Amino acid sequence: MKIKTISRSADTYVPARNTQESAMPRNLDPALHPFERAREYTKAVTATKLERMFARPFVGQLGDGHRDGVYCIAKNYKTTNQIASGSGDGIIKYWNMTSRQESLSFKAHYGMVTGLLITPRRGMLSCGDDKSIKLWSLECEDFGEEVDDLDVYRSNKSSQGLLKVFDGEHGFLGLDHHFTDDVFVTGGAAIQLWDMNRSNYVSNLSWGADNVSNVRFNKTETNILASCGSDNSIVLYDIRTNTPVQKVVTALRANDISWNPMEAFNFATGHDDHNAYLWDMRDLSKSLNIYKDHVSAVTSLDFSPTGQELVTGSYDKTIRIYRTREGHSRDIYHTKRMQRVFAVCFTTDSRYILSGSDDANVRLWRANASEKSNVKSAREQAKLNYDNKLKERYKYMPEVRRIARHRHLPIVVKKALQIKRVELESLKKREENNRRNTREGSVPRVPEKEKHIRGTAIKE
Repeated sequence: MKIKTISRSADTYVPARNTQESAMPRNLDPALHPFERAREYTKAVTATKLERMFARPFVGQLGDGHRDGVYCIAKNYKTTNQIASGSGDGIIKYWNMTSRQESLSFKAHYGMVTGLLITPRRGMLSCGDDKSIKLWSLECEDFGEEVDDLDVYRSNKSSQGLLKVFDGEHGFLGLDHHFTDDVFVTGGAAIQLWDMNRSNYVSNLSWGADNVSNVRFNKTETNILASCGSDNSIVLYDIRTNTPVQKVVTALRANDISWNPMEAFNFATGHDDHNAYLWDMRDLSKSLNIYKDHVSAVTSLDFSPTGQELVTGSYDKTIRIYRTREGHSRDIYHTKRMQRVFAVCFTTDSRYILSGSDDANVRLWRANASEKSNVKSAREQAKLNYDNKLKERYKYMPEVRRIARHRHLPIVVKKALQIKRVELESLKKREENNRRNTREGSVPRVPEKEKHIRGTAIKE
């Protein structure tokens, strides 16, 4: 029989001086303390409570807003504090988010501004219902002397700061610029590819859609673009061959498209069926994820620059933020005065969210509702990181989960969610009854990620 003994050197415990106390053998590792898990859980609950107590997502609105609904927002990828917004009365405003005031304001189009973007090198492109695409300068000096806000709305047209005009054959519904080359694409009655150095479009890429409501270039695989149309279709194109690559038809129409900047093959679409879907362009026979919780059509969406989060704006007057791999929103933003949201986007540092709505205001929100905007010391940052790790570790505990998920919703949205939940449960129950009372195998089970797909044009 072998006996293992603990041997310690006596020199370790013998005091060096008479005034020194004898050393006691102790394991100071906090992870081995019998109450450490209970202490960590208490800290996680406290951190979650404090996060909800100090949640102040709304920062403020930009200036005095517009005089009509804001239907498009464009961000300048070269800076973190400059954006442009276009409204239903043809006015474009260029904003400085540091001061939350407008730098430029001018009449760009007759009727609605339907598309707006800031190009990598040339300036700002806009399109509208007046069958024209216009290239604008971003330099204040090119617009002459500063004019009063009333004069902007009184003037019928503006030629100051206008660099070039592209005339089209129909009204445009959207546009997007290539990430590096001087080409851009427009949507409307047809998908047309334009060269900045020419006055007419280079090629027509249309493939069987009545109206193309949105077009988006892939920011990483820059020769690929996606479009969504009024015939419930999502189409992928390759501009190197000027041909469509794949087409998928869904149950209801897609309103907006956004490519994931970190994963070149993934993109998201917002639909009229209250959901947003994540797709892999290599296989459109099913969606990768479904983003639920809205109670009306998803009108706009945008990925964060990190690719880890997705923000959606909806006809139900709310903004929701999703983690890319999760199906339910981690946060919901709303105010009493905010109307239907038609444009949302992350800022280029992914710390803030911008929204444009029917009530003519451009609002600025924090991406993380409880995050402070000030500069943090090393000690503060270490404490925040520690709290975040604790919340991540204990997020499935009932108390932590209940506190983290608690939100005050508008009464209309809360009732609509309850009604929607009952309707979905009724549909599932009816399907199960049908399956139970028919011949086995006659009612197949369709995965949730394939239910909204009607088919693809090119079979793999």
